[in-house]
Amino acid sequence: MTEVEVVELLVSTAHRFAGRPSAGPADGPEDERVSRVEVRRGLGLVGDRYFGRPAHRDAAVTIMAAESLPERPGGFLGLRQTRRNILLRGFDIDACVGSTIALDSGAGPVVFAVNRPARPCAWMDVTVGPGARRALRDKGGVRCTPLSDGVLTVGRATLDVVEAPPGPG
Repeated sequence: MTEVEVVELLVSTAHRFAGRPSAGPADGPEDERVSRVEVRRGLGLVGDRYFGRPAHRDAAVTIMAAESLPERPGGFLGLRQTRRNILLRGFDIDACVGSTIALDSGAGPVVFAVNRPARPCAWMDVTVGPGARRALRDKGGVRCTPLSDGVLTVGRATLDVVEAPPGPG
């Protein structure tokens, strides 16, 4: 079990990064970060744009490591720029593809299947900064399926790799 910090949570009702990055993001609320989120097994985050959508069930929740983000002079980079759902500090989540993890921020563990990498797209060069898409390759976070219901909150938490992917051989 590893002590981590849930730095930010983001629940977005609309897909804001569609089309060409040169056109800019679609209109939406200025800030979609929340301090608490409800997670539903097999469905995602209550209120999020991907909640219950069959095409996104294996990728309904995205988790990213804060350590992967470049530093920005005079400002914080986070979920508003990357559009991931959960920003963690203190754990290399990108190394967990194929694993099952449990994240507990105090209300009991929420279990996730870590299915695949969340590949950075061209939008990252616009929202994070020039060269971010390349810099975030293999560090863009992971796409997950929630395997249990629960609640996550910003702040101190624990993360446990419940089941690691099978090793070679």
